[in-house]
Amino acid sequence: MALLSLRGVSKVITLHVLDGRVVEPFQDVSFDVEPGEFVAVVGASGSGKSSLVKAIHRTYLATAGRILYTRADGVAVDLASLPDPELIALRRQEIGYVSQFLRPEPRTPAIEVVALPLLRHGVPREEARARAARLLEQLGIDARLWSSYPTLFSGGEQQRIGIARALIRQPRLLLADEPTSALDALNVARAIEALLAARRGGMTVVGIFHDAGLVRRLADRVVLMEHGRVRAIGPVGEVELPRADGLQEVAPRV
Repeated sequence: MALLSLRGVSKVITLHVLDGRVVEPFQDVSFDVEPGEFVAVVGASGSGKSSLVKAIHRTYLATAGRILYTRADGVAVDLASLPDPELIALRRQEIGYVSQFLRPEPRTPAIEVVALPLLRHGVPREEARARAARLLEQLGIDARLWSSYPTLFSGGEQQRIGIARALIRQPRLLLADEPTSALDALNVARAIEALLAARRGGMTVVGIFHDAGLVRRLADRVVLMEHGRVRAIGPVGEVELPRADGLQEVAPRV
């Protein structure tokens, strides 16, 4: 059984500030994601990639279609229509999200930001902080910064904090929206190692990456989007990656 199944998912937005102009970030998207699989969503800027991932996370509410997620207990639920309390519980227990922008809790030290998902699940503070420290070290965050506020960090440091926070509780499904866009080659390599370790633990990923080398390194399959629609779906070596999106060939060897 697929872990995630999208069926005819569409999004319509009415721009009231532009006299009611209607835009459709994506239309009639359908594909499956198997347990343990890494699916990369690729396409040129404006093709609907980020909007689609946000709809799966339900940061955006889909206008039409179904987003079926199979929970750990084997029950399939529609993320597009799930009651808010159940959706919030799933996010805390099974579904992680990491983007290119970190929005941390104010006046909260970095190590606490990363440990917070565990603390919310009742993990003792000492253990949660120890696990957070291991991830921060793995991702190359200087220990001298752990007690500082992420709002004072560089963009790349904030991205690595976001990756650590998303991975610390080993979600069954991770949604990733260009989480390495601000990282240099060394820290991209560290992020790759962290993601690969999580995958070996059984994590499923639906991700957007701006680096074609990363897509080839990490993904099992590719969903290619064009003008808001799915143009192609297939194994990573069989779907041509777009050049118009500025996909770079800079992935480090790890």
